[in-house]
Amino acid sequence: MRIKSPPAILPSRLRVRLVLILSLGLASLCLIPQAGAEYGDVVLNRISEANDMRPVIFPHWFHRLRFRCKVCHGELGFEMRAGSNPMDMGKIIDGQYCGMCHNGQVAWSVDECHLCHSGKPGLKTGIRGSNQTGGPGRW
Repeated sequence: MRIKSPPAILPSRLRVRLVLILSLGLASLCLIPQAGAEYGDVVLNRISEANDMRPVIFPHWFHRLRFRCKVCHGELGFEMRAGSNPMDMGKIIDGQYCGMCHNGQVAWSVDECHLCHSGKPGLKTGIRGSNQTGGPGRW
């Protein structure tokens, strides 16, 4: 008994449906104008709104799943206390803090403002959910 190999090309109706579904999915991502912060996100709004920009939503857990704590909090210089990192766009553009990775090679560059500055206006700076840990103190 021979096993038939699957056809190399999808039927045209299935291809049309697949393209339509993918197109709608991508379009819906573009239509999300602003976001709220979820549990564990860090909201940075100390100087954003003062400079007519939306607050930054930093998805801490997204980064934490990919990197060990020491990458950002050791090698990149982020202190482990919310609000204690004196960053601004000038430093990020110069390759400090977020700019070490968000340089257009490792991750998107600073030209894509809306990817970071995506928070709803009025969000307060801080960690969503909790700013205390079971560890040595407040971070």
